[in-house]
Amino acid sequence: MMPRLPIIQGGMAVRVSTATLAAAVANNGGIGIIAGTGLSIEQLKAEIRKARELTLGKGYIGVNILFAARKFAELAKAAMEEKIDFVISGAGFSRDMFAWSKEYNVPIISIVSTAKFAKLAERLGAAAIVVEGKEAGGHLGTDRSVKDILPEVVKEVKIPVIAAGGIVDGYDIAEMFKLGASGVQMGTRFVASEECEAADSFKQLFIQSVPEEETVLIDSPVGLPGRALRNEFTDRIAGTDIGVEKCKACLKVCSQRFCILDALERAVDGDASGGLVFSGEYAHRINEILPVKVIMEQLAAEMKQAMQS
Repeated sequence: MMPRLPIIQGGMAVRVSTATLAAAVANNGGIGIIAGTGLSIEQLKAEIRKARELTLGKGYIGVNILFAARKFAELAKAAMEEKIDFVISGAGFSRDMFAWSKEYNVPIISIVSTAKFAKLAERLGAAAIVVEGKEAGGHLGTDRSVKDILPEVVKEVKIPVIAAGGIVDGYDIAEMFKLGASGVQMGTRFVASEECEAADSFKQLFIQSVPEEETVLIDSPVGLPGRALRNEFTDRIAGTDIGVEKCKACLKVCSQRFCILDALERAVDGDASGGLVFSGEYAHRINEILPVKVIMEQLAAEMKQAMQS
């Protein structure tokens, strides 16, 4: 059985993409994702079970885990033990996770930003590829547009290719299809949904942003650039290290410029100015918080109209 709509809701950590949001997307024809990064093993298992309850065991639910997370292996295996439909991961990969995929019979979807790494992921055993461009929120592996990278990847691999980065509406989805994508991943659009469990002040930032308040690139402790909404926190860390007061050892390797887990948790809990708010480049095109059902209906209608024109 295939999802009714070729839309994957992005796995946004920490605690932005929860069971409630993932289930709402799955119940409305898409594919829901729980962000596992930053959760404990028991928290992740509980989220997966909750999503299954909310979807009555139907629909597709995946888990996104940052490969750079110290507990990547434990979290990935826990999700597989819970019979998650698939695990999606970026910021690197190893042969180990593909061995787990075979052991547990749970597909791996790799997030890449080049055709070279797409071919490597396919060779190692990835079931599909997410091609992420510079327009995406969160950690980035490229300064190139998804529109440029996508056709290159489609030419090089035989597995499904999913486009990600800067996709806000159905017209964007149609454009990705015309470039060869089999589906799309959308994160930022689903932050501004009623089912997203982030604090209201967090969600309000997305619908209040305007082109003049563009997103900014930060130097993440992960070792990659990250795209976020500009606020007091991003201004504070621009060009300086504020350090880590109490290390939570959440990453395999950390520059300790600042505590990214703490910064993300502060934001999602309501400190919209003093925390880190990851966002796609085109957040300013979102102007209202809506139920997921309405968002999905709008995306489907826009996509249909664009494909027919």
